[in-house]
Amino acid sequence: MRIRGPEPALAEVDMTPMIDIVFQLIAFFMVISNFEQTKADERVKLAKDALAQPSEVKIEHELALNIGFNRDREGNKIDPDPYVFFAGESIPIPQFGPKFDQEARLYDRTGVDPEDVTVVFRADQDVPTGMVQELMRMAQEVRVGDKPGFSKFIFKARQSTDGN
Repeated sequence: MRIRGPEPALAEVDMTPMIDIVFQLIAFFMVISNFEQTKADERVKLAKDALAQPSEVKIEHELALNIGFNRDREGNKIDPDPYVFFAGESIPIPQFGPKFDQEARLYDRTGVDPEDVTVVFRADQDVPTGMVQELMRMAQEVRVGDKPGFSKFIFKARQSTDGN
């Protein structure tokens, strides 16, 4: 005669906490991921240059300006005049001066000298060089009290691997 012992209980693992942790990790990494691309604008087609390289040093204070054209879904220019795409607005280049004043005052109020802020120009390859120079001139003319305006500038370009 056989003696039967208790049947072994199958241990079931509750996966609910594991799924919760995975979703929390996904949300965490989405929040802390690099937001460098958020400064880009799809309406701006950067010029290609074989010498273009990513920045080696992280810029502490930067004012990123996307300069380009309003385009349709196929990428064709809707308007021949370039705009500065800034803070959700499309501002014609000649009218951007007050925005530089506003940004300089904002940096000054937060304890940052506008001279220490780097203005990053992300200009479309079709924007005339003179227009970008005009923006640079406007940035340099800004004054906050007796302090000078912006004086550091960087131009962004796409790296060209084929030399074109």
